[in-house]
Amino acid sequence: MITRPPMTTRRSPLAGDALANSESRLSTDERLVIPAFNRRMSGHPGKKSIARQRAPTTTGYLFVLALLAAAGGIAHAEQAPVLSPAKTAAAANLVDIRTLVPDIAEDIKYAGHDNFVGAPVDGYLAPKCLLLHPVAEALARVERELRTQHLRLKIWDCYRPARAVAHFVRWAHDLGDQRTKPQHYPTLDKSKLLGDYIAPVSGHSRGATIDLTLQRCAADGTRCEPLDMGTDFDFFDVRAHTDAPGITAAQRANRLLLRDAMAREGFRNYPMEWWHYTLVPEPTPHTLYDVPVQ
Repeated sequence: MITRPPMTTRRSPLAGDALANSESRLSTDERLVIPAFNRRMSGHPGKKSIARQRAPTTTGYLFVLALLAAAGGIAHAEQAPVLSPAKTAAAANLVDIRTLVPDIAEDIKYAGHDNFVGAPVDGYLAPKCLLLHPVAEALARVERELRTQHLRLKIWDCYRPARAVAHFVRWAHDLGDQRTKPQHYPTLDKSKLLGDYIAPVSGHSRGATIDLTLQRCAADGTRCEPLDMGTDFDFFDVRAHTDAPGITAAQRANRLLLRDAMAREGFRNYPMEWWHYTLVPEPTPHTLYDVPVQ
């Protein structure tokens, strides 16, 4: 197992790196931000309002800033995140992974309807994988090494705009929308997702985190099938933990095969999600981005 978080901390899965005190199920960020967010959401916007967020708005931008301002209350424990002023991918040093590996397999979930929200997510204007340049280069090295073994990566998510994370939080507050429960959280009440599984600040927004799986391919590389990992992507359950009990020996071996391949190029697995990897050290560990994926 790649180095786990310290035993005195735990992290909220979709946040990917929101440190939390072991005496609480919520991160410090979440305890500060969620009450303010709940007050804002007391008059929850309808679907029309959510759809309106697909384009940048002053209100949405200010809301992201409000989240970050609240998160700044943990400066005593760790440097508070800062929202980059970058307005384009180029200005943020984000590159499309396909500029380095033109035929890498992608199924960018949040750009379509096949995700836990059940709709395209704010900020995803195209199904692309953007990463900070050093991260993209490291991921390209992983892919090249895997191809020598007739294996390939398949990418589900990369850089995630801050506005997309805000969309997740709005969705989590809408307890009436249960469309994706059978596929993504069959054993959980949706009211438990916010804090335990969805946090207002995500490591993906720093441009160094990827969600992905592994495929085995024919010798000519034309036919690839995903390896059985035991759960689907964004499955909110202990079975998604990388070392989860109850999965088969073959599923565990497949998870470790992916983990070892990623680790050789400096990617660390998040133990609560077998698909989630971050390049360590991160190029911009305290900077969040909100440029659209397009």
